[in-house]
Amino acid sequence: MMAMPIPCSALRRTALVLALVAGGMPAFAQESANQSTDQSATQIASNQPVGEVILIPNRVIYPGETIELAALKQVTLIAGKHKPDAVATRAEELDGKVAKRTLLPGRYIPSAAIREAWLVEQGASVQVFFIAGGLTISATAVTLQPGAAGDLVKVRNIDSGKILSGTVMADGTIQVSAS
Repeated sequence: MMAMPIPCSALRRTALVLALVAGGMPAFAQESANQSTDQSATQIASNQPVGEVILIPNRVIYPGETIELAALKQVTLIAGKHKPDAVATRAEELDGKVAKRTLLPGRYIPSAAIREAWLVEQGASVQVFFIAGGLTISATAVTLQPGAAGDLVKVRNIDSGKILSGTVMADGTIQVSAS
């Protein structure tokens, strides 16, 4: 007796279901929250395999949203598993940053998916400084694009209407150079 072949659509459906189930939580980890807070470090080390401790989202983080530590959970990677390159997993890499795209719970956070918070917003009035030796010229300008500290942004001088490029400084001012 000859076996009936399985229709191609059933194979595709099965492959899709397996891919969705397997892709559910790529950060192969155990939640650190399950550990008792009064256990010593040696007790924790003897109870669980040693793995790298990382942070992943515990809820959906939307584009433009500032990442706070409350939106992250600490997990320990299963022994032998290592985080992929180009992912942010430490508090200092994530706290206060802004999501560039949707970040899903239980997933690694790619470094390319976060950015520094803007110091200057588009359309904001800012002080622009030109400094050369002992000469300092200041003017008021409107930003034509947002920027974080160290970013090169375009601004329009309010008095002359000229468009200048300058670097965003840590205090939110813009420093322009001779061109």
